[in-house]
Amino acid sequence: MRTYRYFLLLFWVGQPYPTLSTPLSKRTSGFPAKKRALELSGNSKNELNRSKRSWMWNQFFLLEEYTGSDYQYVGKLHSDQDRGDGSLKYILSGDGAGDLFIINENTGDIQATKRLDREEKPVYILRAQAINRRTGRPVEPESEFIIKIHDINDNEPIFTKEVYTATVPEMSDVGTFVVQVTATDADDPTYGNSAKVVYSILQGQPYFSVESETGIIKTALLNMDRENREQYQVVIQAKDMGGQMGGLSGTTTVNITLTDVNDNPPRFPQSTYQFKTPESSPPGTPIGRIKASDADVGENAEIEYSITDGEGLDMFDVVTDQETQEGIITVKKLLDFEKKKVYTLKVEASNPHVEPRFLYLGPFKDSATVRIVVEDVDEPPVFSKLAYILQIREDAQINTTIGSVTAQDPDAARNPVKYSVDRHTDMDRIFNIDSGNGSIFTSKLLDRETLLWHNITVIATEINNPKQSSRVPLYIKVLDVNDNAPEFAEFYETFVCEKAKADQLIQTLHAVDKDDPYSGHQFSFSLAPEAASGSNFTIQDNKDNTAGILTRKNGYNRHEMSTYLLPVVISDNDYPVQSSTGTVTVRVCACDHHGNMQSCHAEALIHPTGLSTGALVAILLCIVILLVTVVLFAALRRQRKKEPLIISKEDIRDNIVSYNDEGGGEEDTQAFDIGTLRNPEAIEDNKLRRDIVPEALFLPRRTPTARDNTDVRDFINQRLKENDTDPTAPPYDSLATYAYEGTGSVADSLSSLESVTTDGDQDYDYLSDWGPRFKKLADMYGGVDSDKDS
Repeated sequence: MRTYRYFLLLFWVGQPYPTLSTPLSKRTSGFPAKKRALELSGNSKNELNRSKRSWMWNQFFLLEEYTGSDYQYVGKLHSDQDRGDGSLKYILSGDGAGDLFIINENTGDIQATKRLDREEKPVYILRAQAINRRTGRPVEPESEFIIKIHDINDNEPIFTKEVYTATVPEMSDVGTFVVQVTATDADDPTYGNSAKVVYSILQGQPYFSVESETGIIKTALLNMDRENREQYQVVIQAKDMGGQMGGLSGTTTVNITLTDVNDNPPRFPQSTYQFKTPESSPPGTPIGRIKASDADVGENAEIEYSITDGEGLDMFDVVTDQETQEGIITVKKLLDFEKKKVYTLKVEASNPHVEPRFLYLGPFKDSATVRIVVEDVDEPPVFSKLAYILQIREDAQINTTIGSVTAQDPDAARNPVKYSVDRHTDMDRIFNIDSGNGSIFTSKLLDRETLLWHNITVIATEINNPKQSSRVPLYIKVLDVNDNAPEFAEFYETFVCEKAKADQLIQTLHAVDKDDPYSGHQFSFSLAPEAASGSNFTIQDNKDNTAGILTRKNGYNRHEMSTYLLPVVISDNDYPVQSSTGTVTVRVCACDHHGNMQSCHAEALIHPTGLSTGALVAILLCIVILLVTVVLFAALRRQRKKEPLIISKEDIRDNIVSYNDEGGGEEDTQAFDIGTLRNPEAIEDNKLRRDIVPEALFLPRRTPTARDNTDVRDFINQRLKENDTDPTAPPYDSLATYAYEGTGSVADSLSSLESVTTDGDQDYDYLSDWGPRFKKLADMYGGVDSDKDS
């Protein structure tokens, strides 16, 4: 280092400016006698005139990270006015002045007091000035100079990440980009090679490589297979000084994962599978699962299953379970053990996502043989049809056979079958069936007009196994028979005007028939024979199932005849012919000149201002209703006065209820002898209960008399046992009170009530001797005695 600084010294000394050598301060860096100097020039003859500055150099250079024990020498300041007599004083200001940099005020020598780091601050700007020590006035204007810190290689390269993570597809070509790593060096890139970084791989060969200048990691080995190894850890080194010896270095770890590609076809672990299923399995029932293995993962391992060949191509299906990647074989159509017992299928497994560049590895599919055995089960009977439709005339007699149904056991045993009708579908029991041959016959008369279709269900059951049964719908249509006469479509009541002309149409008639003939309805209308002669009206048949009523004369008088009843005969043309007679009411009314009805009552002419009969009837009816309401209201008021005070249990009014049933008091000892409890020795013999009437006469049991000192508990237990075994006891829960208190106590009675009744006087003065707490009690009882005496 001394040689290096000496070189710099010679460099600065070689500048074409005069220099000045002055002694160093106490702390020196051991520089030679020739020093770096900045000279301040001026006119010493006249201090009042401004001197021209003559800078020997305007900047200093200093190495960073100085490790010496003394202060590091920077340079020297010198003014032309300095004659060496100590009259001038040098002052330093600016970045780090007085702290990092100090100056000898007499000689102008500048020194650095601390180690400097270029990476923290590369340039320091300071200002220097020479002043007269005696007057304090500057002899030179303040001048600015720069101290630059020279860089040394003291920082190693640092990667932007401690750990990198990258992925690359498996089976990639050599040179496939994986990831780029980057390291930075804090040293000065413009000074030497301290910041020139070179990359190299320390771990991860021969699988990967790295470009020395860019840090790009690439694959270096062909056909790396994820199924063999998935994870790789690569260590990359970054070294400065262009990778030369002595340079600093840093490392990072790169975790590389091989991602999957579809380079493995599915494979069945076995070539043949066998499953069993009962013939009763409905469509959609799963039979079994098969699975082909695929070494790939994700969508590259997805498998599709299909049936490509075999006898059961249309009987079975296979679907893929997306979660487990299994093939589920299901029933597609109903199976029949009696028709076919074994099916053979060819199932294929393939990848839906195939990469064309790996097709050279072979077809990405595999196949296996599946053998399905159909098992026999006891099946219910099978009808020859899915539904039956029968017809019968509505005039059929009871026990008329309508048709038959047929069912048989499909199993090889061919068990016999019996038939029955589901009575939930034939609640009226109109039909019945022969249990042996399935013939359907009627058990009641039918009526098409009441119910056209009868929908019933027939049950076929195996005789040997009643649990095996099946049902079939039976639709019975009732055929029509002409058994209903036609009738008017509605009730006809019409009118004729008094001034009507002959052959005038006053009403059109329509008819209906409940029957439904095959060729349609054909009705004929005519007047009844008894009304045909001398009738004032005629019937005109329109031949379209309608007829018209025509007047037969000119003019009608409602005062002579206000109403005409016209009997009309309606007949059909079916077999047998059915007919009925309907009555048409024709009223004679007064009409205006347009033929509009005005009045149809003869009384209107006699009493033009009076009320009609209908109005009078309405008025009378209102009067009757009013009278009935008044009578009912009066009856209810009268009954309310007779109501009792207490109407219901929820009545909250205050009431006095008299109970006339009183007990016998203490003298009533018929039900329970309480005296027995009070004195056990006073037991009456042969005394029967009187609260109930016993079915048989039983004499009460005689119990031994209790001893004088019998304990109360023993006494009660004894009486309880007697009541439990007494046949004359009532058959209901009763409450028996045992008031026996024993024969007495040695301490006698402690009751104050009994002491009051004693004749002898008692002295309570002794209570005063017990203390002031009992003095008040003694005064009270003493006071009572004194009151007695007085």
